[in-house]
Amino acid sequence: MIHVVAVITAKPGQRGKILEAFHANMPAVHAEDGCIEYGPATDAEGVGPFQTKYGDDTFVVIEKWASLDHLKAHAASPHMQAYGAKTKDMIASRVIHVLSPA
Repeated sequence: MIHVVAVITAKPGQRGKILEAFHANMPAVHAEDGCIEYGPATDAEGVGPFQTKYGDDTFVVIEKWASLDHLKAHAASPHMQAYGAKTKDMIASRVIHVLSPA
């Protein structure tokens, strides 16, 4: 299994628009062979002082794939290419961590 943690920071005020496009793309991703988990998350509220928040412009995508080959196919899929083209001008930064279980 492969885990992915992607940290997406939107340009100011654009996170909602990116998440709208993300949610519209989710059914196609969930239908991909090898997709175990794929969804966005934002800072939880009321956690307390031990939390380090990402902030109002950032969301994290938490993914699990059956294999690295499945992840590579996902990245090359037409719907991901279309999502990337639609959102690229709204994104300030994107950091993707690909991890193996320890």
